[in-house]
Amino acid sequence: MRQIKKTFRGNYELEYLLYLPKGYEDSNKEWPLMLFLHGAGERGDNIDLVKLHGVPKVIERGEELPFIVIAPQCPEELYWDFTVLQLEQLVEGVIKELRVDKKRVYITGLSMGGFGAYALASYRPDLFAAMAVVCGGVAYAKRAQFMKDIPLWAFHGEKDTVVPVEKSIEVVEEIKKVGGEPKLTTYPDKRHDSWTVTYDNPEVYEWLLSHEKQM
Repeated sequence: MRQIKKTFRGNYELEYLLYLPKGYEDSNKEWPLMLFLHGAGERGDNIDLVKLHGVPKVIERGEELPFIVIAPQCPEELYWDFTVLQLEQLVEGVIKELRVDKKRVYITGLSMGGFGAYALASYRPDLFAAMAVVCGGVAYAKRAQFMKDIPLWAFHGEKDTVVPVEKSIEVVEEIKKVGGEPKLTTYPDKRHDSWTVTYDNPEVYEWLLSHEKQM
């Protein structure tokens, strides 16, 4: 199914893309839900920008994913870090509206979206079964410790000059300090665009699906 434009009205309007997996409309089963957060370059009021990178790009070129996917667009003047409450309301609203498997709700994001994924996951660690974050980081290092119980796979290009690889290393190390077991994959030859190779890797989606919360 193609990605369709929807509008969520919380504290302010937030447009997002919705993708329903093949078979959703033909069965009564519950499906995993994935929240994807884009980078700074895709902010604004043109929802098609969200399709340029990451999970929406994979879907747009015709690949099928076994998730309900929601991909909101951040307003031009904001950052995902500042929209945590709105994102929380969006996810919970979709869970109520659609047939979502509450044990398998996932979050992923790249660059600014990676910072946003960490911000939301540290605020609501009970909400997500696993997370995959590309070239992201946290504003305050200790904040990462709130995510110790969420399986994390972080990705980063070692030659990234926009968000240094040390940002991902910092998150991973902070989580390890409190007993978490995060994974970190670094790409020796990648700069800021470490997301194309990551989201083109089927193992990332398989890894996410291998995790579910205890309810």
